[in-house]
Amino acid sequence: MTIGSDILALHHALLLPDEVLGTATAARIRNLEPEGWYPIEEMLVPLELLGEKLGAAGLRKVGRKLFQLSHEHRVRDVIKSAAAIVHGLDGMYRAANRGQQIGGWKVVAFEPGEARVEKTTPHHCALEEGIVGAAMKMVGLPVTLEQPHCMRNGADHCQFVITSVVTDARWTGATP
Repeated sequence: MTIGSDILALHHALLLPDEVLGTATAARIRNLEPEGWYPIEEMLVPLELLGEKLGAAGLRKVGRKLFQLSHEHRVRDVIKSAAAIVHGLDGMYRAANRGQQIGGWKVVAFEPGEARVEKTTPHHCALEEGIVGAAMKMVGLPVTLEQPHCMRNGADHCQFVITSVVTDARWTGATP
């Protein structure tokens, strides 16, 4: 199950949702309740369509918008560093998704200027890259994201490597 606000964010991230998603899908999404819970397919099917039509760059843009519309208001006052973002990814995911065997996020390494995280969620990786990038931007961090492993290419998990030249408190969360 996924929360309606995430699905609605897909719609709101598009300039012409009816043209991109199709009239019936766009209308169905428009009528969802932001706080309602819906089958994950209500998110995954439009994501696949967006991936086909917009490609990875378009999905990253949708991910950034999804974070702004659906998550930023909840985390802006409590998340102040890359450390908090990276260690909070699974919690943020579980706030918007629930059920059994839904995958999740795991921190593999966190060092000055580099974090490695694994994900086993069903969401498109490019969308997740956009979400992570928007979260890092929220705390003022320029980052680069790479993905050496992907479930879409046969791996048992996706891995993201997040790097930044910034290693001060914005990265570590430590107070000076």
